[in-house]
Amino acid sequence: MPPSIPSGSRPAAAPRAGLAIGSTGFTVMIIVLLVAIVFAANANDLIGWLVVAIAAAWLVFAVLVFLQVRQGVRSASQKVDRTVEQMRSDAAALRGPQRPAPAAAGPAAADPMRDTKLDHSFKIVQVQARVVKEQLDAADGADREMVDRALETIQITASNARDMIKEGRGESEGPVAGTVVS
Repeated sequence: MPPSIPSGSRPAAAPRAGLAIGSTGFTVMIIVLLVAIVFAANANDLIGWLVVAIAAAWLVFAVLVFLQVRQGVRSASQKVDRTVEQMRSDAAALRGPQRPAPAAAGPAAADPMRDTKLDHSFKIVQVQARVVKEQLDAADGADREMVDRALETIQITASNARDMIKEGRGESEGPVAGTVVS
């Protein structure tokens, strides 16, 4: 059994001619019936016709069993198909509604240079936040000028990163002016 539920429809089954499943058994039973009929007709005795009746009864029984099994297999196949479809719909419901991505975000979202710039911007913000924390935690007092520069750098970097994201979506407000101090 495959590890997941395959999507799509089943492959088309190969065409079958007649009674493919038990064709050998049916062929043997038909031959036995024909031989019994020929011998019974030639001998014209009661025992021969009794053998013909028994062979015919077995042939009818085999055909009925075959038809019942085939109907059962079809019914089971339909139940399996319904169960698979139900499982697919349940899985889709668990995933939630699928919203298509905006058309403009496709190429920009996959731009490695833009991703690298955004990653660098976030690293700058992290470093400057650490500088502010260190200055505020300092025992001899905070260097107010260093804190102000760090906060200005965070503001500029965050604004530029937001602009990169907006440009990726097709929106733009223009870059923020200022001096970046590292």
